[in-house]
Amino acid sequence: MRGPSERRGGLTPTVEIQLAYGKNGLYVDLPENVVVIEPDYLPALPDETGALKTAIRNPLSCEPLMRSVKKGQTVGISVCDITRPMPNNRVIPVILNELSHLPPEDITIFIATGTHRSNDNSELESMLGTEVVNYGCRIINHDAFDTKKVDLVGQTTKGIPILINKNWLECDFKITTGFVEPHFFAGFSGGPKMIAPGLAGFETIMNLHNAEMIANPNSRWGVTEGNPIHDSIREIAEKIPSDFSLDVTINKQHGITSVYAGNMFDVHRAACRFAKGTAMKKVDKPFDLVVTTNSGYPLDMNLYQTVKGMSAASQIVRNGGGIICASECSDGIPNHGLYKELLSSRSSPRDLLNLIESPGHDRHDQWQVQIQAQIQIKSDVYLKSDNLTPNQIRAAHLQPIDDISETVRMLAENKGNTICVLPEGPQTIPYIS
Repeated sequence: MRGPSERRGGLTPTVEIQLAYGKNGLYVDLPENVVVIEPDYLPALPDETGALKTAIRNPLSCEPLMRSVKKGQTVGISVCDITRPMPNNRVIPVILNELSHLPPEDITIFIATGTHRSNDNSELESMLGTEVVNYGCRIINHDAFDTKKVDLVGQTTKGIPILINKNWLECDFKITTGFVEPHFFAGFSGGPKMIAPGLAGFETIMNLHNAEMIANPNSRWGVTEGNPIHDSIREIAEKIPSDFSLDVTINKQHGITSVYAGNMFDVHRAACRFAKGTAMKKVDKPFDLVVTTNSGYPLDMNLYQTVKGMSAASQIVRNGGGIICASECSDGIPNHGLYKELLSSRSSPRDLLNLIESPGHDRHDQWQVQIQAQIQIKSDVYLKSDNLTPNQIRAAHLQPIDDISETVRMLAENKGNTICVLPEGPQTIPYIS
């Protein structure tokens, strides 16, 4: 908090707020009457390793991991990729310790990329830790686009073909790991998402993200039951069950705040209840302006992921209001996938929405463009990014800005002065009661 600072028209009291931005954060001066919404701050568990061991050895609705896995079995472990702040480097060593009766060559770690790019060696070391990378087990980056690396194992009741990583299917014992937070169209992350879309083939992922499903009003933050996307993801996980699951929740420093292990569905339900209680916040009415982030590194590595921060803000901004988003985008747009190409294919968000919702349109990454367009039709969106040029930002139908504080001051004069700040972006999901 700082004292008054000089503004046009006289002294206007301001407050200094740190936004999650890249690895180091970003400080902005905003009017003192702003409403700041953050998740309930919980300190990391005092003994993370002890908590992980306790959960694994006292699991929900199944036998402890060490007793469940027999010598001679092959084990697959599904883990989040580099775009997620999952503390793999603290979780996976504990799991491997419980599997110490197996030779390392019988264990495979699967990077559940979905349609994201593969993670390189330096990223694997950053994610998993040197100890795990050098442990001797196999590490596989899932490739959704290689049809030779997935097998068809049936279809859902909605007719979605279930294509899953072939090596994962061949494992005798399957373990999923993830972190749980509200998700902008799947309800919550973690749990069954570590199988599909995490380890699914491209055709499966496209069907899980089709325009009709994305447009469903239940495909939103915090909703799992009756959400057509989550319902389908859960159905796939039921057909290809994980034998053991571990989900955690984390704070803004990525410290573990709760641990759940055991049966996938029991674990995920428990973690979702915990996350909902700390991350979802009720407000009485919409705001004229909402300042948001994409939760800093690694979640704000690219513009594609940043749509989540925009979506969090969109829940509580009025029609015609403004969203000001800070996202470092160290990985650019990014260059992989069709997100960038689709954004530039039409001259306005409305035209993009018309294209995506047209019969037969089916393109990679269209779901992200669809959600972004829905947000931009409702509100003007401004972006602060040190790694995207103004032209790149404009090509995404966003308005580039350099100074968030000044932008808020100017917009408040035109759009209204009720202002909300989400310093942690989609780590907090506000909703109107």
